[in-house]
Amino acid sequence: MHIAEEREQFSGRLKSALRRARHAPDSPTVLARHFNEIYPGRPITVHAARKWLVAQAIPTQDKLRALASWLDVPADWLRFGTVAESSHVASSDQCSEVTVLLARMTRDEVSLVEDLHLLEHDERHIVREMILLFLKRQDKARVTFTVSA
Repeated sequence: MHIAEEREQFSGRLKSALRRARHAPDSPTVLARHFNEIYPGRPITVHAARKWLVAQAIPTQDKLRALASWLDVPADWLRFGTVAESSHVASSDQCSEVTVLLARMTRDEVSLVEDLHLLEHDERHIVREMILLFLKRQDKARVTFTVSA
């Protein structure tokens, strides 16, 4: 399939999903505004939303996943028009894991995750790197404690 045809088909599926979710399927301004409300990364412009709607561009994978989640459609359907059978099993397994994890979290931990979600992508990356450094330091301390004990 040619890339122009892929963009055309993606645009059609996006408009269909927007209609199903009761959003204007032909307004880049509305699309950009709603998308930016749910997307944790750098906001998109009205021009970018217009390109998605008129089949001039396909969003990057992270934006595509956010669109799919917001519109309550499978990401692989939105991008390719198909639904992988394993995606249903994986998503239900992930929901179970998330539910168990949330049940174990304190209110402070939930608040921390909410705050993290408000950060820009680059800032979240820095926080993630800091956490990994703390975990490495903790692991080294455990190894030192185990060897000396």
